[in-house]
Amino acid sequence: MRTEAATQPAVKLTPLMVRVVSGVLLLAAVVGLILLGRWGIWAIVVVLSGVALWEFRRLSDLIGFRAPSWLLFPLGAYFAFSGTVLQAIPLQLVLALALIGGLSVFLFIPGRREGLGRWAMGLAGAIYIGLPMNYYLLLYSRAGHGRGLTWLLVTIITAVVSDAGAMLVGQRLGRHPFFTSISPKKTVEGAAAGIVLCVPVMLLGGLVFLGMQPWQAAILGLLVGVSAEAGDLVESQMKRLAGVKDSSHLIPGHGGVLDRLDSLLFPPIVVYLFAYYLHLL
Repeated sequence: MRTEAATQPAVKLTPLMVRVVSGVLLLAAVVGLILLGRWGIWAIVVVLSGVALWEFRRLSDLIGFRAPSWLLFPLGAYFAFSGTVLQAIPLQLVLALALIGGLSVFLFIPGRREGLGRWAMGLAGAIYIGLPMNYYLLLYSRAGHGRGLTWLLVTIITAVVSDAGAMLVGQRLGRHPFFTSISPKKTVEGAAAGIVLCVPVMLLGGLVFLGMQPWQAAILGLLVGVSAEAGDLVESQMKRLAGVKDSSHLIPGHGGVLDRLDSLLFPPIVVYLFAYYLHLL
């Protein structure tokens, strides 16, 4: 005889529900670590960088030149912390070792026919993932804990608005294709909206929380929008060359970490350089 509980249908999660739940849990974990202060932010950088480098290694393998782990991960870690924890280690020394030692290794290991391509992919991946993390840490450390955290949040929120705005406007109003050879779903209308929407967000954050002039915030908003769009297209091109839809399947409903980070990788670089040379930090 069946019990009442056995006859009730199981709750079935839709793809949208899975995406929302996993997104909320991920956001809660990130916010919790941020509230821990410097150590929490370092933990975020270590985890995100490590997973993103692993996903990049997978993409590079599918492209045809697998980035060697012994070069990719140490270099990625160095670039991520080169401006803070590891600033005492000269960049020239690290690059010299990567050049001479890295290329020389492929004289002896199997697969030396692809050695130059694999070495270049390892160096490129370390810079691609590690350097943006370095600039996030520089924004946080150079401006001080409270103000640095504000710089991080304003930068991230502006880039997220760019990504979300481009997707929503592109789906609803997009008519003209944009870089169809890289990402068939992108449109000119969506890309323009993603860039323009960054301006009011940066104006609000810059004027209220960062003490910027209106013209500074407006220009920086446009720069964040352009760099976020470029980052999205770069990762889309990598996936197209690798022949995959997502960088991995680690985040249910979202794909991989790189799929979530793509539009967040370039903005901290332009924000830090803009703020540094205009003496805003």
